[in-house]
Amino acid sequence: MPAQPQPQMEPFNYFNYFTEIEEHFWRKRGAHLLVSPLDWAIVETWQKAGIPLNAVLKGIDRAFESWARSRRAAGGRQLKSLAYCVDSVLDAAAEAREAAAGSGPDVSSPRPAPEPFSRPELKAYFQRNSARLRAAAEKHRQYAAIAARLDETAARLDEALPLIDSPAALDLEDLERRLTVLEERLTATLSADADEESLLATRREMDRSLAPYRRKMSAEHLAQLERQYIQKRLYENFAIPRLSLFYLT
Repeated sequence: MPAQPQPQMEPFNYFNYFTEIEEHFWRKRGAHLLVSPLDWAIVETWQKAGIPLNAVLKGIDRAFESWARSRRAAGGRQLKSLAYCVDSVLDAAAEAREAAAGSGPDVSSPRPAPEPFSRPELKAYFQRNSARLRAAAEKHRQYAAIAARLDETAARLDEALPLIDSPAALDLEDLERRLTVLEERLTATLSADADEESLLATRREMDRSLAPYRRKMSAEHLAQLERQYIQKRLYENFAIPRLSLFYLT
């Protein structure tokens, strides 16, 4: 699918994507409840697809409005999962793309945006993840390829520390791209070398979670969601931290 123009987000909101969505969903539910692995996988598919935060929040609002008019709400049932919001969010994202395409280029004078994270925060995040990767490698030495990839990933994080210490302005988008590449390589190794029973158990759990929503989602969106769900569970099973700056908050 070709890339579509997206409305710009403020740097803080961009990297606070997950927290903003989670807290908005809590507020709409009226209860501070744990977000399920399926919900987190759904948010990740939105983030990977470049859906702007404001479109996600608008879609969630519309989904709750639709739910309030439904028989289930009349019977006292609550909207429990972000899966119910998927169609509304995709519709809001499409509207945002159309609005962005019709608005023309932004001719306002560019202003340097403030860095959303302090340098000490970033450095501590990289060092913490590096230590956790090495601890996971020691724990899982029986999986030689996985342990080697974990050690290599930790080394790459260490090598990025001079970029954070540099007095020059940080290119957070490029830093995020580096982290995305590391995560993709790590996920590929986990998927290829994790034991079969663990992967089978994860797929069974995923199928149970997705069963009520499969008919409401496109094949493309389901495939993306399945990939994100399996990645999340693999990282949890091997006690591996997520590296993206989206998880810094």
